[in-house]
Amino acid sequence: MRLCSIVVSLVGVAALVFGIIFITQAGSSAQEVADSIQPVTLAELDGKYETVKAQQGAMRAAEEPQIQAGTAAPSSMYNYLTIQRTALGLARTNVGLAGFVRTSGILDILVGIGLVLAGVGLFKHSQSYS
Repeated sequence: MRLCSIVVSLVGVAALVFGIIFITQAGSSAQEVADSIQPVTLAELDGKYETVKAQQGAMRAAEEPQIQAGTAAPSSMYNYLTIQRTALGLARTNVGLAGFVRTSGILDILVGIGLVLAGVGLFKHSQSYS
């Protein structure tokens, strides 16, 4: 019983450590994304993406039939908007992933605290029966 309580406590400590690592990594990832999309801020990211998406969609509707028919090449603006939409979409994904990792870190810390407390409780419970 004591061995089980020690193992449970060690797993809890490992979960605490991973939770702390996840939270710190998520914070630095979000900051790196914010730095890479300057002058757009994280607060403006969704709105800017939707604007570019609408512009690129309208331009695609106008140019795509000619491109598919082989009678025209994509314009510079079409290529620019496509690349900008892709970059902003990846930035949105990275921000969402950083939020997920932060949430996972918080859950890991909570699970770790619970496991450590359960391990201590099991250890005290096993001592009372010895």
